[in-house]
Amino acid sequence: MLKLENLTKRYDTGDLALQGVSLTIPDGQVLALIGPSGAGKSTLIRCVNRLVEPTEGGAILNDVNLTKLSSRALRKARRKMGMIFQEYALVERLTVMENVLSGRLGYVGFWRSYLRKFPKQDVKEAFRLLDRVGLLEMADKRADELSGGQRQRVGICRALIQNPDLLLVDEPTASLDPKTSRQIMRLINELCEERGLTAIINIHDVLLAQMFSQRIVGLALGKVVYDGKPDGLTPEVLTQIYGEEDWSATIEKVEDEDEDNSLQ
Repeated sequence: MLKLENLTKRYDTGDLALQGVSLTIPDGQVLALIGPSGAGKSTLIRCVNRLVEPTEGGAILNDVNLTKLSSRALRKARRKMGMIFQEYALVERLTVMENVLSGRLGYVGFWRSYLRKFPKQDVKEAFRLLDRVGLLEMADKRADELSGGQRQRVGICRALIQNPDLLLVDEPTASLDPKTSRQIMRLINELCEERGLTAIINIHDVLLAQMFSQRIVGLALGKVVYDGKPDGLTPEVLTQIYGEEDWSATIEKVEDEDEDNSLQ
């Protein structure tokens, strides 16, 4: 379980990115964060794993207050928090397999990782994950040879090989076409269900948030203005989150008929 208690972030400029956000996210729940640019979505995710240091409040994962940990204890705690990035954050010159195995760096010693001598069980798990996401035949390809959808799948494998309790996902579909976006969101959702993983997904696409999450939290100016089920996103709620607009087409029910999991 993840608990956010009065999480606040004020930057040196004086700007408040988060204003007292409190949420309880139970094990296995997939939560989508929506809101306009500058609402604090990415800041919230990064405050959880302390890539951004919160100004006040706490983030508590499985009874461990992450905001109180020393640097050394935080490095250990981050093993249980997988991060999936908008821009993939792969090492372009390394192979798909090497990028996936980089998710084990928190578990192996420096020299072993430097020499790329990972334990056999880690390599076996990397192959299993690549097979699960449809990239097994690309294990030896360089990352810069992949499409956007393929790169995001590598990023997912890298996060999952950490064996995390929590997935923090920052705009996983922002650079992808609509079909691939659905495939990636469906894959993340399926993997969370298979593993009982808790996930926070920062996403701009309201329809994708509705289709592939169990709960939606809407942020505006660093505050929670909606916290509820996907079907609770009425035009009035979206106006509260984003501002005045004709939202009828945005919240129209969309059937997820695309069952094609082929790579793009």
